Amino acid sequence: MHKAAKALAFFACLAPVVWLGFRTATGRLGINPVEDLELTTGIWALRLLVLTLAITPLRRITGWNRIIQYRRMFGLFTFFYVALHFSIYVGLDEFFALGAILKDVAKRPFITMGFTAFVLMIPLALTSTKGWIRRLGKRWQLLHRLIYISAVCAAIHYLWKVKVMIGSPVYYAIVIGLLLAFRVLWELRSAKFLKTQRITA
Repeated sequence: MHKAAKALAFFACLAPVVWLGFRTATGRLGINPVEDLELTTGIWALRLLVLTLAITPLRRITGWNRIIQYRRMFGLFTFFYVALHFSIYVGLDEFFALGAILKDVAKRPFITMGFTAFVLMIPLALTSTKGWIRRLGKRWQLLHRLIYISAVCAAIHYLWKVKVMIGSPVYYAIVIGLLLAFRVLWELRSAKFLKTQRITA
């Protein structure tokens, strides 16, 4: 049952890019195909990022520890969609013009935020294997906290891209903010509990 659920989750994560490929092959993209590709891959990257960040709070609230086994899959699919989003920008929007890309990163704040989010995810994707977890030990958890910074940058990237403080960009920013706030409050609560235990011991 667990293997079937994991396989279902895998194909559910893969479905958006398959559908996007079908739309591309059959000419069903919007008036601006490149923008449609960028927006769709970016939105799915953000959705999967939110899902990845939600795993730990859900586990702590519900006590369903098995859900943690899905976090790496969702995290890697997040990186996959982010990498695809960035590749479309580099290849189809800027035609691999390195100078123009660097100028965009330096001078356009929303691209700076998006690029920062992407770069911070690279070491997380590369060290997502069990081998790297063993090699890095406690440093692995410290390194993977970069996902929080990346999430904030991704939310800002979307907000600044659309230039409106209403609708889905705001909703994603709020959800990400709540998920990060949960982690902060949980850490403070855990630290307070440990301090109380030491005093009473």
